[in-house]
Amino acid sequence: MTRSVYVTGIDRGDGRQVVELGVMELLTRQVDRVGVFRPLVHDGPDRLFELLRARYRLTQDPASVYGMDYHEASALQAEKGTDELVSRLVDRFHQVAREYEVVLVLGTDFAATQLPDELAVNARLANEFGASVIPVVGGRGQTAESVRAEARNAHRAYEALGADVLAMVVNRVAPEERAVIAERLSARLPVPCYVLPDEPALAAPTVSQITQALGGTVLLGDDSGLARDALDFVFGGAMLPNFLSALTPGCMVVTPGDRADLVVGALAAHSAGTPPIAGLLLTLNERPSDEILTLASRLAPGTPVISVPTNSWPTAAELFGLEGKLNASTPRKAETALGLFERHVDTAELLARLAVARSGHVTPMMFEHELLEQARADRRRVVLPEGGEERVLWAADVLLRRDVCDLTLLGDVEAIRKKAADLGIDLKNAQLIDPSTSELRQGFAERYAQLRAHKGVTVELAHDVVADVNYFGTLMVEEGLADGMVSGSVHSTAATIRPAFEIIKTRKDAAIVSSVFFMCLADKVLVYGDCAVNPDPNAEQLADIAVQSAATAARFGVEPRIAMLSYSTGTSGSGADVDKVREATELVRRSRPDLRIEGPIQYDAAVEPSVAATKLPESEVAGRATVLIFPDLNTGNNTYKAVQRSAGAVAVGPVLQGLRKPVNDLSRGALVSDIVNTVAITAIQAQPKPDPEQPAPAADPAVPAARPRSV
Repeated sequence: MTRSVYVTGIDRGDGRQVVELGVMELLTRQVDRVGVFRPLVHDGPDRLFELLRARYRLTQDPASVYGMDYHEASALQAEKGTDELVSRLVDRFHQVAREYEVVLVLGTDFAATQLPDELAVNARLANEFGASVIPVVGGRGQTAESVRAEARNAHRAYEALGADVLAMVVNRVAPEERAVIAERLSARLPVPCYVLPDEPALAAPTVSQITQALGGTVLLGDDSGLARDALDFVFGGAMLPNFLSALTPGCMVVTPGDRADLVVGALAAHSAGTPPIAGLLLTLNERPSDEILTLASRLAPGTPVISVPTNSWPTAAELFGLEGKLNASTPRKAETALGLFERHVDTAELLARLAVARSGHVTPMMFEHELLEQARADRRRVVLPEGGEERVLWAADVLLRRDVCDLTLLGDVEAIRKKAADLGIDLKNAQLIDPSTSELRQGFAERYAQLRAHKGVTVELAHDVVADVNYFGTLMVEEGLADGMVSGSVHSTAATIRPAFEIIKTRKDAAIVSSVFFMCLADKVLVYGDCAVNPDPNAEQLADIAVQSAATAARFGVEPRIAMLSYSTGTSGSGADVDKVREATELVRRSRPDLRIEGPIQYDAAVEPSVAATKLPESEVAGRATVLIFPDLNTGNNTYKAVQRSAGAVAVGPVLQGLRKPVNDLSRGALVSDIVNTVAITAIQAQPKPDPEQPAPAADPAVPAARPRSV
């Protein structure tokens, strides 16, 4: 039977979209076919479904998502009664349930619905759908005692109506009261109760939303500027010195359009990062002169300047009634919402209670979700030497909002802050260091000179070397000031990994440094090695690459079955290239008899069961290989790129292996998502390895963990 989860509330204003998004995130970590059903809907676009569809790449026909609109439901209920309304909605729900492994049901919104006893309708629908219920209670503006009472009453109400209450969520409580409310509710409710604090950034409208609501005209600004959150409003009327002192981080400046001094002053303050603002809203339909606009665009490129026709008073009235909304055009709000959910909800406990059976295969999205979850489970610090690069800053924004790891960004601190301000990125939770002026530089120079004394490196020479961001970042890792490093978005591979070879060096159990790519196909994850580092490994090196790649695969949840690739399978071929692969295979078998390995073997026999049945019918690896070791860099690099392009695979990597501490290289064409994934992988590599002497935990398919699984 399809498992269903029904997220509902007791009144409007509970901000339950955060919970709906968080539950969707959990479900998509477990299964790749999650359906969405909203029994009743208002006219107009459904912002949350559009967000879910964009973020989770849903292929569900939007027409199947909705039962009926509220007007139709109200008329049907009045004419034929609640039973007929429920019956029709149940029929439409089952049309979705038949197509998906799990269905997330979005309850009614308690806003102008014209439904009598709306809570009872939600409970009835959940019961008829066979869905477990997660009620959400809003706590904004309420005392701690009233929030606790409302949560208890909501639980009693849904339970009395026969609902299977899975957990309770109290949302939007005062941050300073969150811990007390959570403690008292946990003692008084028979189900888990998760308490989320109010998050101003979620309620803050974006500059784009303000522009649309006020019918404004964009005079200046780019897409990233329009996506900024307006965390506060500062109305300009004072003289410039007093005005500047009133500015707050992330504020939207509202001023008459003829106040050129305030326009220029606010943008100059933003450019200096004291403080970064969201943008300017110019009233009275007054447009600054072209000279002022030109100056403004140079002072703060990308920062929005919006003109509205109204004067300050009606503009203010409109602004204070606006509230930010989660939708497909606000992906950064979605990251903030998920970070909030994951910080304050015991996701492992909730997954266990959901009891959703994990899919038998792994999709790219499931693999990427698990990387973030695994990294978050034991936070590490990762240093990013390319702190001024825009893609790195966007990746940092995601990682910080999702609370994945701690970050150190290297570079000119003021330049980084200015770039972040221009992009609307908040780096208050990141450490910023300029290697050229850092107090660490002299100590690092002495350490580097000590390590490279055999090459004639003096402290004076080392003082210049360690000012390089990659050397500085590598020394931070070596000295324990960071747990791992990721670079390469603008630096060459050599510039990224040479410091690691000189400073960190290889582990005692590794002969060489090598690399793997995680190739995320439609229904499984394969590990390819070595596609980035060693041009023509000999048999001993190839064996080491196989052993290291198997360990990396297991660390990231891929059960290692190793295929040593060649142009022939088994004993069918001969020649130096095949003999090298055959010898490497035997070396692995002798040194690691616990590993399942086959070689030499052709690619098709390694991954396709029908071919394997003909060529190697007795093999336990052929047709089921998960770790594919290429005989040389030429073959490996071309194959991974061919599979990436022709099969639409997501290639995550290269991931370096064999170093004492993790350093990873990025492609110079890396996307923001590639950087996020590589940082998460680096953080996981830095976590302590599971103790092999400790017994494995009891298998629980509902709890994500870093143990091997079949893919």
